[in-house]
Amino acid sequence: MNIPTNLKYTKDHEWVLVDGDVATVGITDFAQKELGDIVYVEVETLDQTLAKDEVFGTVEAVKTVSDLFLPLSGEIFEFNEDLETTPENVNTDPYGDGWMIKVKISDASEIDQLLSSEDYAALIGA
Repeated sequence: MNIPTNLKYTKDHEWVLVDGDVATVGITDFAQKELGDIVYVEVETLDQTLAKDEVFGTVEAVKTVSDLFLPLSGEIFEFNEDLETTPENVNTDPYGDGWMIKVKISDASEIDQLLSSEDYAALIGA
């Protein structure tokens, strides 16, 4: 199981890369394996400011659709448009080309509430 140590995680299986006041968000390797082949990623919240844990989009796999939860409050200012034509990047490279959104963080104190790689590994039993 791939759980990079430089990232933060949520109990909802999103990963977060914090760079200053910007967070890049995607779903974890564990999540993409559980979902199976991803066929569509929908984010209709571009340019919106949402609170932590609000739904920012959905990811559709062959057998199911799952909500995506915002790990940190802020404005969603970028969507990975490559996912419109190659949603399978979430399966093949969840921590790279499969990233989903970028968020301008509005409450940096929420970063401390995210899981470390060790805590996330314990959560999923890895």
